[in-house]
Amino acid sequence: MNLQTDPSQGESSDGAPLSEADSDSVVVRFAGDSGDGIQLLGGQFSQATALDNNSLATFPDFPAEIRAPTGTTYGVSAFQIKFGSRHIRTSGDAPDVLVALNPAALKVNYEQVLRGGLIILDTGSFGERNLKKAGFEVDPREDGTLKEYRTIEIDISALTLEATKPFDVTQKEALRAKNLWTLGLVDWMYGRSLDATETFITRKFGDSAISQANIAALKAGHAYGETAEVSGDIPQTRLGEVKFEPGEYRLVSGAEALSWGLVAGCKLAGIDMTFCSYPITPSSPILHILSRLKNFGVTTFQAEDEIAAACSALGASYTGKMGITASSGPGIALKTEAIGLAISTELPLIIVDTQRAGPSTGLPTKTEQSDLFLTVWGRNADAPMPVLSARSPGDCFETAIEAVRLATKYMTPVFLLSDGYIANAAEPWLIPSMSDYDPFPVSHRTDPEGFQPFSRDDETLARPWVKPGTPGLMHRIGGIEKADGSGNISYDPDNHQLMTDLRFAKIDGIANDIPAQTVESGAEKGKLAVVGWGSTYGPINRAVTRMLSEGYDVSHIHIRHIWPLPANLIDLLHDFDEVLVAEMNKGQMLTFLRSQCGRPIEGHLKVNGQPLTIHEVQDAIRARLDK
Repeated sequence: MNLQTDPSQGESSDGAPLSEADSDSVVVRFAGDSGDGIQLLGGQFSQATALDNNSLATFPDFPAEIRAPTGTTYGVSAFQIKFGSRHIRTSGDAPDVLVALNPAALKVNYEQVLRGGLIILDTGSFGERNLKKAGFEVDPREDGTLKEYRTIEIDISALTLEATKPFDVTQKEALRAKNLWTLGLVDWMYGRSLDATETFITRKFGDSAISQANIAALKAGHAYGETAEVSGDIPQTRLGEVKFEPGEYRLVSGAEALSWGLVAGCKLAGIDMTFCSYPITPSSPILHILSRLKNFGVTTFQAEDEIAAACSALGASYTGKMGITASSGPGIALKTEAIGLAISTELPLIIVDTQRAGPSTGLPTKTEQSDLFLTVWGRNADAPMPVLSARSPGDCFETAIEAVRLATKYMTPVFLLSDGYIANAAEPWLIPSMSDYDPFPVSHRTDPEGFQPFSRDDETLARPWVKPGTPGLMHRIGGIEKADGSGNISYDPDNHQLMTDLRFAKIDGIANDIPAQTVESGAEKGKLAVVGWGSTYGPINRAVTRMLSEGYDVSHIHIRHIWPLPANLIDLLHDFDEVLVAEMNKGQMLTFLRSQCGRPIEGHLKVNGQPLTIHEVQDAIRARLDK
């Protein structure tokens, strides 16, 4: 179950004052140098928050450089988490609390903090050299820059060194523990237990001096919060527990859920998986995760390049396995010829595209939704194939299973779209029971009687899947156009028209085998429909829910099956006076829907490498309904 996508649950306004009395959610952003362990800090706080039965959503935001120059603004790493006593759907807009471990982190992030919000600073890093590196001519603590915020100055670096002094660690090793000192303080602020983090440290470092020093730093930060409470310097807030649906939960990232969904899909199909890829940000974690799942019938192969990865995965499908490959925009571009071969040979293949900001290398660690054109139309000739898009980390599991189902049932390659935000973000996830899923077992043909490699199933138009070496079923296969039925090479014009029409009809027919499009929030007809796809689900759904509570006639429609579109979608859109597409590109879904609908559609478009925000969508709704 994806807790972000439960429209029945409310959520407090982003930017509500931080107080136990009137706030049921909080947004905290941790920021520091890319070597300060910010992602570990955020990840461990997320674990503690989940164990405390709060709902949450996270947004890791880190630089592309492996190690940017220390203290510079382009080396800032950040981790934002929104958590609360109601189901949370987004990582939040404006942070209520910013923890900045150096001047550069403050420079990059302070203007995004809610006015009146809390900023915690590590004064030990605010030397003249670091201030200049960050672009501050004057110390921002002294010139009124931070006058609109509550600030707490703590020499975290010095206090970390003091806490770790009894242990046999170097000063460099001791300073590395300041992220854990910070975690201890923030854990105290929100009533979190230290147990899970202590267990994590012990498992990672054993009973070494480094382990002891890190645990000491963690406890020292927690103790500092208890001491500071006497003077009222630091507020303590405890949010109530969320009443989750009964079951076993874990914190899951999009990359994890997608990987497990692919494995689950192959199990439901009754076939083994061969996953072939080449490392690329932000897709690489899928290979790392699947490489640890060999006992589930998973074979992984790191190829020498993107082309080899795609061709190897297609070769695996030819042998009767479920061939899967993954990449991001630049790598997908390199795979397109192999994808065309999969369409021509009509073999199942799944291509996972974890989108990032582009073009070319672009912004490798920033999110974007700019590969829709590439996946729907980005191949030579008329080469149709299904395209699916996951909406959140938890939804990646369900969407991956659907990709396997369509690929094997219709003997076709399938694009599965994620993005950098979904892949790295995390949320609580109800671990499903596989007994709740209907199997869709694959049947490889073994009967030679009447066999033709390009004969077709009457319902799906899929050709038979034959393992090479099956007695009596030898056949020719390749990228040259094939004769209908026999699969022999054919240059006949009428046959090419027929085969092209058959390939299109097969994919078009999938529209009758997928769920009808539903309305996520609001009525099924009215003044305005806000349409989204992919990771824009959370902010659109929350914005529409808020606007409905204010009396606006607005609805939210979110598309999972991008091609073919659900059979009822076009009629559904025509039931609204206006349609607004909100997406993180220059209008790809907007243009796509205009081409399919034949009606005016407007767009709210964003391309800055950051996720869509709730307030942006609300403003776009008001601009159209307050005319």
